Amino acid sequence: MGAVTPAPAPVPTPASPSTARAINDRLALRLLQEAGPLTANQLKTRTGLSRPSVADLVERLTGAGLVEVAGESGEQRRGPNAKLYGIVARRAHLAALDVRTDSVTAVITDLLGHPLAEAALPVGAPGDAVEALLRTARDAGAADLHTVVIGAPGLVAPATGELRDSSGLPAWHRDLVTALQRSLPAVVVVENETNLAALAEQRLGAARDLDSFVLLWLGAGVGAAVVLDGRLRRGASGGAGEIGFLPVPGTGGLPSATDCGGGFHALAGRDAVTGLARAHGFRGPAEEAVAGAAGEPFLDALAERLALGAAAVVAVLDPGCVVLGGELGLAGGPALAAGVARRLATLTPLPTEVRATSLGGPAVLAGARLAAREAAQDVLFGG
Repeated sequence: MGAVTPAPAPVPTPASPSTARAINDRLALRLLQEAGPLTANQLKTRTGLSRPSVADLVERLTGAGLVEVAGESGEQRRGPNAKLYGIVARRAHLAALDVRTDSVTAVITDLLGHPLAEAALPVGAPGDAVEALLRTARDAGAADLHTVVIGAPGLVAPATGELRDSSGLPAWHRDLVTALQRSLPAVVVVENETNLAALAEQRLGAARDLDSFVLLWLGAGVGAAVVLDGRLRRGASGGAGEIGFLPVPGTGGLPSATDCGGGFHALAGRDAVTGLARAHGFRGPAEEAVAGAAGEPFLDALAERLALGAAAVVAVLDPGCVVLGGELGLAGGPALAAGVARRLATLTPLPTEVRATSLGGPAVLAGARLAAREAAQDVLFGG
């Protein structure tokens, strides 16, 4: 039988001029986003495009209202080559919301994510919260919101974006999302709060140098966010990281489909940590007890508890790093992280670094701001 001649490799189809222009425009806008205002010559150097291509690109983006002259480069230089071009930050206004069980915080930003105003919104009354958000935006000169991102506890279905209850959340959480979606002409996106916190830790915080990590959220409740190979993993139903339901020893029971009281939450939630602190003679808020317990048996006992949940996550995912986030993770700092790392090393053969958050609770709002900025720019920049 004769030899089979391999089929020739497919020849790549060159991009059409319009596609090439769109790619170049988006590249330039991303550079302006990351590096701030640049001259045409700096854009030429960073993009590798010819001078005429950069000139056409700047003209297109200026005409589209996305780029404007933002100043001049150098104190003595004048003329076209000295012009600095920057993104028109006022081109769109955005809102980021952090919805907790007992509070709602909103930040209004421009297209670059710079904060313009911050406000606490009414809790429990969705209509009042929407009106307060709109009033805050109007007072900041941002009456027309382009994109709103909401960080909330609970399951967010990947296919529909629907917020679903997982552990007895107040009904007004879902009502607020619905009210915002119905009342605003803006794009309204809801995301799990721990996932947004992980985005902030990845871009701004303790995980900036990592492609894979798990954020263990330690606040009123416990949760986890999974980032593997640079991508956030939500799971088939959006429930990846619902670690509060994880069965662990020491809780005296088992969790159920509607109650995480018998799971890891019973060891690591704020109420559980408060009880542990009081058993060791500490009084006051859990965060204060954790922050003041360096070298104390209480911190070792808390590290022991946290290592149980972390060991289960590590055994399944092997992320290489666990970040202790949330208010309690920030309060414990490097001392708590070191204690968890020591105990974790005795529970798993997989080498795992443990880091303390550098952002704490505000990571949710920071992540929502980042997500809103990226979602709006994807639309406006032609992504």
